[in-house]
Amino acid sequence: MDPQTTLFQQHRPRLFGLAYRMLGTPADAEDVLHDAWLRWHSQDAAALDDPEAWLVTVTTRVALDRLRRAKTEREHYTGPWLPEPLVENPAHGLADTPDAALERDQTLTLSFLTLLERLGPDERAAFLLNEVFDYSHAEAAVILGITENACRQRVHRARERLREDRPRFNVDAHTQQRLLQRFVAAMEQPTLDSLRALFAEDAVHISDGGGVVSATLRPLHGAERLAQLYLQIAQHPLRYSALTLNGAPALLVWSGHTLTTAIWVEGDGDRITAIHALRHPDKLARLAATVTNPHAGASLH
Repeated sequence: MDPQTTLFQQHRPRLFGLAYRMLGTPADAEDVLHDAWLRWHSQDAAALDDPEAWLVTVTTRVALDRLRRAKTEREHYTGPWLPEPLVENPAHGLADTPDAALERDQTLTLSFLTLLERLGPDERAAFLLNEVFDYSHAEAAVILGITENACRQRVHRARERLREDRPRFNVDAHTQQRLLQRFVAAMEQPTLDSLRALFAEDAVHISDGGGVVSATLRPLHGAERLAQLYLQIAQHPLRYSALTLNGAPALLVWSGHTLTTAIWVEGDGDRITAIHALRHPDKLARLAATVTNPHAGASLH
């Protein structure tokens, strides 16, 4: 491997982590890195004072342009839009690297990526650079091509918006796993009471079918409505398997040998406060390809 390629691969985990958090889909992040690689390959790396800064700047600006276009497209998306899970892949460079902690913390979870959708593209970029990747306001401003004061304002607005919308409770992976186990048990012997007991009174259900498959077109609120919905779903023959997605427990739902849904939850420790159901077949395709056997996921019992 030539020195220029080696240097790019050295920084690839950080670049991919940034692009994925910006865009919420692995395929788009890979496209951004491909574009960054082409620009890097045509660049005289020896002439750069700080190759990493150059790569981060290019990756950020390419991702920002793509996110602006995506935001326009998502305005016309049918129903809620949810991020696509990241399945561990050595090519992503998210294994045991010096930057592994960055790639595994809560800023990579699907719940956090969903929260980031509340931000505008410019706020999202400034927030991620400053709060997640630890660039100073001055450094982030240079990357974004704006003034330091403008960067500071964007980060402040983003922080305030996320603080307002952030879940009231922050439960660990073990608690999330326990909530998923209770969910599966209730779905396998469903009654309205047992399902209602799963959910907090103000729980919300968000489903992404993209208009391609059946899904709720707006978030549903309240334990009663969620219990009624899942009582209907439980009438179909389904199988469940567990998988860690984006560093947190998740649930795969199978109809026969077809992966129909990926579910992740938020909770207050005792009950589910938010349940996300990803049903869009295109978003599930990458995930389904990694799990060739519907029984391959870890048992929830």
